[in-house]
Amino acid sequence: MKKIVLHACCAPCASYPINLLINDNYKPVVFFYNPNIFPLSEYIIRRDELKRYCKNIGVDFFEGEYDIKKFYEFVKMYKNEPEKGKRCSLCFNLRFERTADFAMNQNIDCFTTTLTVSPHKNSIQIFEQAHLVSLKKGIKFIEYNFKKQNGYKISRQIAKENNMYNQKYCGCLYSMR
Repeated sequence: MKKIVLHACCAPCASYPINLLINDNYKPVVFFYNPNIFPLSEYIIRRDELKRYCKNIGVDFFEGEYDIKKFYEFVKMYKNEPEKGKRCSLCFNLRFERTADFAMNQNIDCFTTTLTVSPHKNSIQIFEQAHLVSLKKGIKFIEYNFKKQNGYKISRQIAKENNMYNQKYCGCLYSMR
């Protein structure tokens, strides 16, 4: 199986993509890098739930640095943007850059993201940012639109079966509005 880094935001959103990647003959390495999540208690719950799930299914889990100040500094020009606006593009880009760096440090030549499983996210916007990072870093982005073929519904079912914590908002302070 070929290794792939799976940028993941939470356990429910990672569940279906992990299964699909394994079925597509990949060995996913989960990377949790989400400095946008607010408050810290929410970040910890999501991280720990994903770590627990990965351990239970035998998938490697890694965590990037939590630096919410860096996130706020990075997106401050667009703090009043609506969801799916420029702030979200910057946030995706920030997270994918760190994911690409992690993949290269692990000698893994490709990455993808769970972010496309959500019906609340624009997959085209996500792909645009991932491909920009891919070109900049010289690492391949594998395009999966995980919400297709009932991906979101399946991920919710897996979450329910595994009694996973399910958040009520995207993660950042601005999405709480």
